[in-house]
Amino acid sequence: MLKKIKNALVSVSDKNGLENVIQVLNKYNIKIISSGGTYKTIKKLGYKCTEVSSYTGFKEMLDGRVKTLHPKIHAGILHNRSHKHQKEMNIKKFPSLDLIIVNFYPFQKIVSNTNNSNKIVANIDIGGPTMVRAAAKNYKNVLIVTNSKDYKKLIDELHANKGKSTLKFREFMSSKAFGLTAYYDSMIANWLNKKIGIKFPERKTIFGRKLTELRYGENPHQKSSIYISDYNDKRLGLNQISGKYLSHNNYNDIFSSLKILSSLKFMPSTVVIKHANPCGVSSNKSALLSFKNAFLSDPVSAFGGVIACNFKINKNIAEEINKNFLEVILAKGFDKDALKILVRKKNLRVIDISKYKAKSETSIRTFDGSFLIQDQDNLIYDKKNFKIVTTNKPTKKELDEVKFAFNICKYVKSNAIVLTNNFSTIGIGAGQPSRLDSCKIAAQKAKKFQPKKLKNSIAASDAFFPFADGVKQLISAGVKIIIQPGGSIRDDEVIDVANKARIKMVFTGIRHFNH
Repeated sequence: MLKKIKNALVSVSDKNGLENVIQVLNKYNIKIISSGGTYKTIKKLGYKCTEVSSYTGFKEMLDGRVKTLHPKIHAGILHNRSHKHQKEMNIKKFPSLDLIIVNFYPFQKIVSNTNNSNKIVANIDIGGPTMVRAAAKNYKNVLIVTNSKDYKKLIDELHANKGKSTLKFREFMSSKAFGLTAYYDSMIANWLNKKIGIKFPERKTIFGRKLTELRYGENPHQKSSIYISDYNDKRLGLNQISGKYLSHNNYNDIFSSLKILSSLKFMPSTVVIKHANPCGVSSNKSALLSFKNAFLSDPVSAFGGVIACNFKINKNIAEEINKNFLEVILAKGFDKDALKILVRKKNLRVIDISKYKAKSETSIRTFDGSFLIQDQDNLIYDKKNFKIVTTNKPTKKELDEVKFAFNICKYVKSNAIVLTNNFSTIGIGAGQPSRLDSCKIAAQKAKKFQPKKLKNSIAASDAFFPFADGVKQLISAGVKIIIQPGGSIRDDEVIDVANKARIKMVFTGIRHFNH
C-alpha cells in the first residue's frame, strides 16, 4: 500500500547526511517542519522550512523541554486516516504528518564523557522518543526514520515510488524505531540502576548495538552477530591490525583470554586459549620466556589457539609466534619489525589491546526465553578464611605461586585442576564431571610435555576434594603443594593424606565453579 508523503517533520541531533535527504524531499515537494539546530541547518542549506513553534502556534518552553509535545504534531502523526479521524483533523485544521525523521539527544555520548548527573539528565530526550513511538505505532500511514545510516534507504524508497512509501518499508522502519526506543530506555534505566546501586532490578533490560554480523556462529549452520552493550560505543578496545575477520569462536576465546590477562598485572604475562579454556598461562620477568612457557604448557592444544599478552610484541617474540599456527594474537602494541613478521601470515588476526579496559560488572547467560544474571567472579580468595592446614608450611615465595595457580584455576571450566611450576602452568584438567579425572588429565599433560617440572609442582583445585583419591593422584605425580577451597565432610581425611605424604596444603574458603 503506497502512501504519498506530503509533510515531513525533521528533528535530528546527528546532522550527517541530512543535506542529501532534504534535497530529495524538496524534489518531491514535501513540506518540512523542524526546530532548533535542525531548522537552522535546513535554512542555511537554502531550503524552505517551517519552524515548529510557528507550525503549532505555541512557543517552546522550559528551556526547550516542551516544543514538539503538542496535539497538532501528535494528532498529525497518530491519526489513522479513517473517515472518523480525518473528520476530527479537518475540524481542527491539523495536517497529516507522513514522514518523521528524528534521532535523539546523545545520552550515550554524554554518559561516557561525564559523571555530572544534571548534564546527563538534561540529555534524556522526551520529545524525540515520543514522536518516534507515535510514528512507529502508526506505520500503516507514517514512515519513521531514526538513523542517518538509513538515509540512503529512504532516498532509494522515495525515488523508486516517486515521493511515496510502501507498507513493507514502513513496517521495516517501524521495527527499527521500536528497537531504538527500547535501546535508549534501557541505557537510561541501566544508568539509573547503577547510579543508585541496584544490580538486580525487578525488570532487567539489556541494551546492545550491533557491531557486526559474523560469518557464522559456533558452527557453520548457526548465525551470529556481536553487539556492544556499553555506553562507550567504540570497538571494545580491540584494534585489529591485520588478518581475517573475527569469528564467533574467535570472540569467545578473546573474551576468555582477556579475563585472565586482566588478573595478571605484576609481570609480563601470556595466556593461551583454546575453546574458551586456558591451555597455557605464564608470568615471567622476561616477556619472551612468558610466551615460551605458556606455549610449552600444552603445545598440542595451543595449535590454532588464541594468545593474549600484556606486553608489547617485539621482533624476537614475533618470530616465535610465527613458528606456530595461531588464530589470533592480542598484545599491548607491536614493534614495526614485529608487525612485518606477523603480517606475513594473512590469516593471523593481529589485534592491539592497548586501549582495552576490563569491566567487572555482571555476567549473563540465556536459555529458552530466560536468562541468568550474576556478579562477575572478581574474588580470588578471602584473607580471613585463607589458612594453611598441614604440618608443613609453604614459604612466602611458594604462597605467591600458590595464589597464582588458584587465580588461573578460577578461569578453567569445572571441574578444574591446574598444575604450575615457577608461575607457569604445566598441566590443566578442565571440564570433567569427575574431579579425579581432572587430576589425571592435568598430571598426564604435565608428564607428556614437561615431566621434569612435575616434581615439586603446585596444584590448584576450583572446589574441594570430595574424596582423598584426587589428592593421592596429585601426590603420586609429584605435587608438593595443593591449594583448594576446603569445606568437604572429608577434609580431615584429605589433610591426613597430605600430612602423611609431607606435602603442603592451603584452604581458601572460596570456591570458583566455572560452568
